[in-house]
Amino acid sequence: MNLPNILTMTRFLFIPLFIVVFFKGYELQAYGILLIAGITDVVDGYLARKNNQVTDLGSMLDPLADKLMMLTVIISLLIADKISLLLAALIFFRDGAMIIGSLVFHFRGKKTVPANAFGKITTVLFYMAVLLIIFELPYHKEFLWFVVVFAFLTSFNYVREVIKLNFR
Repeated sequence: MNLPNILTMTRFLFIPLFIVVFFKGYELQAYGILLIAGITDVVDGYLARKNNQVTDLGSMLDPLADKLMMLTVIISLLIADKISLLLAALIFFRDGAMIIGSLVFHFRGKKTVPANAFGKITTVLFYMAVLLIIFELPYHKEFLWFVVVFAFLTSFNYVREVIKLNFR
């Protein structure tokens, strides 16, 4: 197990920590945990590419850690009545489909597409949306809707790339 994979595994530990901190009422600190998880994601990806340590395990666990963290945040915001059920359901559907699809492709020996610029932009936009929601800043609901639409467009592009890579 290399350092990038250890960092990825560490991100899984941030999930229960986020839940505890968020529901104890420390939303700003919970957002800090989310940011640390995001920074860890950037660092592990950078180290894996820089040191030629990209592995199949890391390629599968990295997006899984990201998606599970974001789903945790979305479910937490829903329970705290900070976002609507419809928004949470759309995000849950999209991320859940991405997780299941990636796992199916991985275990069937198919190729998956590495994260691209649109995926990274989507993640940054989600982080911004969460910040706006936690601080209840103006237009936070509208911004989250924009992010959800952008995320679906990014997913459609991802699926198109996976199909092109595996079936042509």
